[in-house]
Amino acid sequence: MNLWIAITMMAGMMIVAAIFAAAVYNQLIALGTNCENAFAQIELQLKRRYDLIPNLVECVKSYMAHEKSTLESVIAARNQAAAGLKQAAEQPQNPEALQAWMGAETALNGALGRLTAVIEAYPNLKADASVAGLTEELTSTENRIAFARQAYNDWVTGFNTNRLAFPNCLVAGLFGFDRNRKHLDFADAQKLVDAPRVMLA
Repeated sequence: MNLWIAITMMAGMMIVAAIFAAAVYNQLIALGTNCENAFAQIELQLKRRYDLIPNLVECVKSYMAHEKSTLESVIAARNQAAAGLKQAAEQPQNPEALQAWMGAETALNGALGRLTAVIEAYPNLKADASVAGLTEELTSTENRIAFARQAYNDWVTGFNTNRLAFPNCLVAGLFGFDRNRKHLDFADAQKLVDAPRVMLA
């Protein structure tokens, strides 16, 4: 009789443990999926940004014949950032890939900042409707990127907190959730948002 009670209790404990493990697994899968969806929104907006930058460079090129190196550095930085994003999107849980991409975004921000300063020195550009339209689109895109990045970081915080919380931490590693996801924190996030804002009064 005692053996039967012990077996019943053991079976009950195993069922409870299995239900708990399944709940933790499902929670982490759902949070991970939300992280990936949020990253996809960042990727979508950044691809739009990467498409706008060459158009802006093409528009200002005729006004800036003596600024060839500035324009070339913007395109090179844009290409590097686009390549970094592609690699980060393929390996969203690889902190090295994310760090390399964020470094490339910071470099692109610097190049766009220099382009903005040069554009300000060319009054004729302020009257160019194409340049004004592109800079407005870039500004709008940057705002959407900032919003998407914040949403991604919020989901990452939720995932990491859930993974590390007790008792979830006891089983998360068994399911392959053995490390935190990395937040997207660029070296100078505010300037990244502000970089392409060219005041065309």
